[in-house]
Amino acid sequence: MTPDAQCERLYARLVDEIRAEFPRMRIVKKCDSLLHRVIHHALVVVTFGGMRSYLDGYQTTIGRTIYVTADWDDRDPLERYCTLRHEAVHLRQFRKFTLPGMALLYLFLPLPLGVAYFRSRFEMEAYEESIRAAAEVYGPEHPRCAAYRERVVNQFTGPSYGWMWPFRRAVERWYDGVLATLPAAEAN
Repeated sequence: MTPDAQCERLYARLVDEIRAEFPRMRIVKKCDSLLHRVIHHALVVVTFGGMRSYLDGYQTTIGRTIYVTADWDDRDPLERYCTLRHEAVHLRQFRKFTLPGMALLYLFLPLPLGVAYFRSRFEMEAYEESIRAAAEVYGPEHPRCAAYRERVVNQFTGPSYGWMWPFRRAVERWYDGVLATLPAAEAN
């Protein structure tokens, strides 16, 4: 079996596992959703143009549906695998807190922008899974790369999620705490 086929198989196996846990889970293209096109335009406005890549740069879970970018099927299967591990955390959060509960906590409490405590906690849980998945498939040094770390930290402190937790040092401490739980990177 080729490496590409092995990667596709890993991704397909994860989809099957998630469907076993969530039989009504769906994967839908965002561009086919009027709701997500409206959300995209609203995010551009409320982030003063800071978030312009919602439709083509972010996967989003609402309830039992994972909304993906138009290029989802063309993305590297290992990238899809890591992202789906992240989104599976959100599926579990929706199961635990319900759609109305998640909407209230994720979008509004305590503030919709700037200090969104619950959004940051939900995303920390999901990004922790992303970091673990990246370490598993790309090696433990991958999430230790400065560029990867910076990208994740910026998700919390920048406009992508509405500056959900703008306390950079706190986010960096959280990230370093996650790294501390991973296997050590090999010394060269």
